[in-house]
Formats: sequence, C-alpha cells, structure tokens
Amino acid sequence: MTTTPAAQLVIETDTATEPASVTVRCAGAWTVREIAQVEQRLAALACPADGQLRIDISAISALDTAGAWLLHRTIRGFKQRGTRVQVDGLRSEFGALLELIATRSTTIEPPARARIGLLASIGQKAWRNLLNFSGMLAFIGENAIVLLRSLVQPRRIRWRAVLYNLQIAGFEALPITGLLSFLMGVVIAYQGADQLQRFGANIFIADLVGLSMLRELSPLVTAIIVAGRSGSAYTAQIGTMKINEEIDALRTIGVGPLELLVLPKILALVIALPLLAVFADIAGILGGMLMARSMLDVSFDVFLDRLDDAIRMSSFLTGILKTPVFAAIIALVGCFQGFQASGSADSVGQQTTVSVVQSIFLVIVTDALFSILFNWLHIWSYLN
Repeated sequence: MTTTPAAQLVIETDTATEPASVTVRCAGAWTVREIAQVEQRLAALACPADGQLRIDISAISALDTAGAWLLHRTIRGFKQRGTRVQVDGLRSEFGALLELIATRSTTIEPPARARIGLLASIGQKAWRNLLNFSGMLAFIGENAIVLLRSLVQPRRIRWRAVLYNLQIAGFEALPITGLLSFLMGVVIAYQGADQLQRFGANIFIADLVGLSMLRELSPLVTAIIVAGRSGSAYTAQIGTMKINEEIDALRTIGVGPLELLVLPKILALVIALPLLAVFADIAGILGGMLMARSMLDVSFDVFLDRLDDAIRMSSFLTGILKTPVFAAIIALVGCFQGFQASGSADSVGQQTTVSVVQSIFLVIVTDALFSILFNWLHIWSYLN
C-alpha cells in the first residue's frame, strides 16, 4: 500500500536579477487534508510588486478543489499587486480544474456606504429612540404584570434574592452615601455661612442645611449614587447573562427571567433607597452642624433647637416619598438596558453607559416634575 506524499513547498529567491524573482516549487498531494501546512507559508510569501513570481507545479501528484483554490487565490493576489506570475508544469487535468475555479470564483466588493443627509440622520435617530421608548413601555408593562401576579401569590417572590440585592444595593452603599452627604452638608454650610454672617443671621444656617438636604439634595444625591453604583451593576449582570445565552437557558427550563432577575432588584431598591435617603439626611445635617460650629460659633444644642423649629414633617416626607419612584426608575432602566445587550462584551459596556446616563437624567427630570406638581397642587400648604 503506497501513501500519498504530503504537500510540499520550496521557495527560491534569485537576488541576482533586479528586481528579485521568486520561484515556488510545489510538490506532493495538494488536497484538503494536506495543504494546511503550506497555506500559511503561501500567505506569508513576499515578492516585489514589480518583480516576477514563477510557480512550478509539475511535481504535484494530486490536486483537488481545495488545492486548486489555494493556487488560484495565490496567483490572483500577486497579480492584483502588480507582480508578473508564470505557472510552469501545468498538466491538462489540473489546468481544467484551475480554469473552473477561476470562472466560478467571485470577488465580493463591500458596498459603498451611502451618504445620509442631515434630515435623514435626524429621522433615523428619532425612529430608534421611539422604538427604544416603546420597548421600555412594554418592559414596564411586563414587570407590572409580574409584580401583580407575585402580590397575589407571595410565594412566587424570591425572598432570598431580594435580601441579597438589599444587602448589595443598600447596606454596602451606606459608606459612600454617608460620606458624600456629609460633604454636601459641609459645602452648603460653608457657602451659606459667609452670606448669613453679613446680616447677623447665623442661626438660620440650620434652616438652610436642613431644608436643602431633606427636601432635595439627600434624595437626589442618593439616587444618583445608586444609579451609578447599582444601576450599572444590574445592566452589566443581565447583559453578560444575555451574551452568554443564560437568559435563553432560563426560559428553556421554564424560569421567568423577570421573576428571577428583575423583580427582586426592584423590590430591594424600593426598600433600600428610602432608608439610604434617611441616612443621607442625618449625615448631611451632621456635616452642616460641624461647619456651623467651626465658622459661625453655633453650638450643637442651638443648631438642633433651631432645626426643630425650621423643619416640619412635610419637608422630610416630600423628600422620602420621591425615593421609591427614583428606585423604580433606576432598577427598570438598568435591567432593561441589560436585556438590550447583544453580540459581544463591547455591547455590555455600551449599554451600561446608556443605563447610567438615562437613569440619572430621568431621576433629575422626575425630581423637577415632583417640584412642579407639589407647587401646582399646593401640597406644601396641606402638609404644613
């Protein structure tokens, strides 16, 4: 039993001529099983653009479609670069196969990108945003149905997942939330101290710090911190699962991704964000107290007495009542953008960026709408 020799390739370079000429001697069986070892050498073959390439295939013992395509691709590539190519030792049966490959092969040129006008570009972006908005509304509706079903049947709620997300999004966010709120209280007291000293109204530093922190800054700053910290984590987690097809696997085994991944995050954040806002209120007022003591000589007792007179329950409630809405926005946007990830890990990073930007934007817009609504409905007077 005779064995067919493997494909062989010998490259000879003649530097005596100007420009240099290259001779490639092919031997053995150029078949689909044998050409792997010579394909890389042919791909790395170098020949001057204005030089000459001589390919001797007289020693090829067998040639199939794969080997013929490799030869044709090599010859065509060098001709396109301006190299003169000469093929020697071509047998009639090999010539017919090479001619068939040449007639059947086509070079697909990438289509030229059409230039899009300004109005068309605006229309495309508006249409994409509209589709994204409709998808977000559908996502909110699906989660509302899942929430109602879970409230009717509480055993469907995955309490372990809720507690885990409560620890991640709530308890572990206490240090950064407390630190930033404390510094906000310091900054507000520092900026207001100079103006209050001019009018001898040092005691009103408690009003300034208390009202600004309780009504607006603590809920808003806390929501922004959670959006950048937890909202991005939600998008990255769900996006990675989507890329790895884990979401499809959950659906295959009959587990609803919304019940397992989204609902626990929403419930945990709705519980955690109001508590974080209360903690931020305390930290911000503490920072204002320390700054008032150091700059305005307002003692802690005097500060707290004035704070008790200046702050009513309505100021505290209007800040706290906004936080569950902020929490729902952050969780829904973060999870929705995670489900939009596709293709590769780069998509996860892009959706995470979109998630943080959209969450912060919607939180600020919602806070402004709350202020307009409270003023329009005269809720301040009713609460006071």
